[in-house]
Amino acid sequence: MIGSPAMAEGEDSADPDAGAARAAAEGRVRARHVDGDLEGAVTLALELYGAELYGFLHALARDEDVAAEAFSTFAEDLWKGMPKFRWESSLRTWSYALARNALHRVRRDPHRRAERNVPLSQLEATAAAVVRSVTAPYLRTDVKDRFAQLREQLDPDDHALLILRIDRRMSWRDIARAMPGEAGGESGEPAESIDRRAATLRKRFERAKAMLKELAQESGILPR
Repeated sequence: MIGSPAMAEGEDSADPDAGAARAAAEGRVRARHVDGDLEGAVTLALELYGAELYGFLHALARDEDVAAEAFSTFAEDLWKGMPKFRWESSLRTWSYALARNALHRVRRDPHRRAERNVPLSQLEATAAAVVRSVTAPYLRTDVKDRFAQLREQLDPDDHALLILRIDRRMSWRDIARAMPGEAGGESGEPAESIDRRAATLRKRFERAKAMLKELAQESGILPR
């Protein structure tokens, strides 16, 4: 029987129904994975989380071309990593770790183009469809929102932290797994280490919120 990794981690979503639906959807991805249908598993994963991951990358990259390249790199990493994925974390958490690390790599080498050594024809089509479906509405709303613009003034990791906690409503343990540093992915990290990093990130989150509030007051969005 296929388990429910997202719920097993105790994700503290503000919407229990959304958490249950997400766990059920991840169960369908895992069923494909168990059956050896890796292309089907990756395609379902992109359909499930592609839009929110692209929005995450776009918010951090602040550049449409960089976000698109990072998303393509993420999609390849997802494909290459899926055979070894052990479901120790939720698919969503692992995907955020992969996406964040993909953006780091693209930023380090802006002229990089990922090697095309895996059969990605269907995967590329799915990834491209995701980008097309979310780009227009995303640019009409979030990027032009005044608070979103203020967030862009923060340190990139602080910005990522606000998105994961406030916008994505991820639990602190999931955030700690999604922000492991440069390594990313599953590593068999002890629970105690994850909890320590979660506590550190929680304190950093409070500082980032305070800084955002100060910026909002300076810009006149919030009263002093």
